[in-house]
Amino acid sequence: MKIICVIPARYASTRLPGKPLADIAGKPMIVRVYERVLNATKPAEVIAAVDDERVYEAVVKAGGKAIMTAKNHPTGTDRLAEVAQKCPDADVIINVQGDEPLIDPQIIDDLAQEFLNDENLKMATVKTPMKEEEKAKPGNVKVITDKNGYALYFSRSLIPYPREDTGVVVYKHIGIYGYRRDFLLQYAKMQPTPLEQTESLEQLRALENGYKIKVIATDKHFVGVDTKEDLEEVNKIYQEMEKINKLKDKESVAMHTVKIGNFEVGAGNPLVLLAGPCVLESYERSLYIGKTIKEITSRLGIPYVF
Repeated sequence: MKIICVIPARYASTRLPGKPLADIAGKPMIVRVYERVLNATKPAEVIAAVDDERVYEAVVKAGGKAIMTAKNHPTGTDRLAEVAQKCPDADVIINVQGDEPLIDPQIIDDLAQEFLNDENLKMATVKTPMKEEEKAKPGNVKVITDKNGYALYFSRSLIPYPREDTGVVVYKHIGIYGYRRDFLLQYAKMQPTPLEQTESLEQLRALENGYKIKVIATDKHFVGVDTKEDLEEVNKIYQEMEKINKLKDKESVAMHTVKIGNFEVGAGNPLVLLAGPCVLESYERSLYIGKTIKEITSRLGIPYVF
């Protein structure tokens, strides 16, 4: 089974124009997302589905693969379907949004595994427990599932409504999807449905047409980028991550550096030769070996420790 990961990236974002190229700690957002997705192990290929030459060039310049798609796609699913048409050898397509620069690669692998486990699965997505401050925001989509982990409904309103305190967890929907390729092409041709249009949630089209959506759970939380405030928050997170990585690098260097006499060994320091006889046969022979190696290393400019 061939699994590919596609990152739709639309340039003309309404709330944040040019969003795929927005700077995140020195790199365009689309590149940050692409780099995160590359760390997943299940996809055989990662493709950015773009509609602007500038975004295309940013991905290719970073060493990634991009496919130009039409500018007039009404939804991200339509853009995804265009890529699916161009990739007939793909069996499963994982859709990671181009504004999720903090996506956890493990979730991509977990979603892909669902399709490996169930050959009849057509569509799957992800949920995470919702924070209290997120519940009132319609931009944070909620999802409820049945006992088998299949979606009952998605809404921008709070669901379930807590009329009674039963301890039921409110889940936030994370906008990463997996599709069986043949279903994706069929799904993209379906007409928009009333609930989909009312909530402005495309996934409701599948439910209204009687198809099941498997929802897997994670405890990870992410910050998607929809506004300038989101962008500022993600930049702060990346800057903190880079500080931590630099500290780790310094600790790694310190751990792998050894001081021998006047020489620092390891961590990129110049080569130092440590050599001597395996057996001390005699005082004179040991001195002879040491002097001989010293002459050779002196000619080569290599520090020597006997």
